[in-house]
Amino acid sequence: MTTGAVATVRGDRSSADLGRTLMHEHVFAVSAALANDRPEIAFPDGKQAAVDDAVARLQRVKDAGIDTIVDVTVFGHDRDIPSLVRINERVDLNIVVATGFYTEDVPSKTFEIRQALARQRGGNFFVDVFVADIVDGIGTTGVRAGIIKCVTGAAGLTRGSKGLLRAAAIAARETGVPITTHSDPHARGGLEQLELFAAEGVDLARVVIGHSGDTTDLDYLKAVMDTGATIASDRFGYALPGTATTQERVAVIADLCNEGYADRIVVSHDAMLHTDWLDDGYTAAFPDWDPTFVPTTVVPALREAGVSDAHLHQILVGTPARLLACATPLPKERIDEQS
Repeated sequence: MTTGAVATVRGDRSSADLGRTLMHEHVFAVSAALANDRPEIAFPDGKQAAVDDAVARLQRVKDAGIDTIVDVTVFGHDRDIPSLVRINERVDLNIVVATGFYTEDVPSKTFEIRQALARQRGGNFFVDVFVADIVDGIGTTGVRAGIIKCVTGAAGLTRGSKGLLRAAAIAARETGVPITTHSDPHARGGLEQLELFAAEGVDLARVVIGHSGDTTDLDYLKAVMDTGATIASDRFGYALPGTATTQERVAVIADLCNEGYADRIVVSHDAMLHTDWLDDGYTAAFPDWDPTFVPTTVVPALREAGVSDAHLHQILVGTPARLLACATPLPKERIDEQS
């Protein structure tokens, strides 16, 4: 990947061509074990039906005015890049995929054992896998990851998550791609993540603290953004109990724009177009949890709340383009010094 370019399912794109971007979505999140061994659970109507439905839903996203989505499905979700390639052949949308690991503590036993073996030999298995996904591509698809995903939950930096965040930081420094996180804003988890990234030499202006929109704590959100990092109000349509409502999320963004933070905010839904994590009974409780909700409902609500078109362009176009453009990685000697 050339510096400044953005890796997508259909090849490198200029960051200037990304257009309106949703920064945190999932197209397919299906367990490989269930897909192989219990396909009736993974794909109740068959895999082709799931692919067709994803194409139809993504076409509605494109028709609503979105040009790019960032699919942050990673190890632990799991990814299905060959299916994404098939889907993207049928819908004219940029899809940026991720590497990383989704867990609030230790990874899968396979990764844990391989990491232990690598550490005995002075290496880091997590870093090797993440960098290979970014530089060489995922599987045999040739699709390169354009962002790194990592996670902490309510318990904060556990032994396992600390190692994965550190690996994400090293891989980000080596490759120049940004980091996006899953965080618990009620535990002020973004600040803990940023402290670790800063200690590892990451440019915090290239970090997105995910799920920040779940809280209305403006002091916390401003503290995150004052580091240079970006907050993601990325669960529009998915107001879990104890988290902010749509109206509250809109009001928070409007307040932050008024205070000069419009250049450090992105939006999305965290929607899962097809997954074996959830069933229809669960998703029926969230009728707005669809990646058309931001362009059709949230954007008009933000305008009504006083957010200017210039600020909306910054949130949907300018900041995603800045974040996703591949930066110049650190020289290897600097990486060795900081590792």
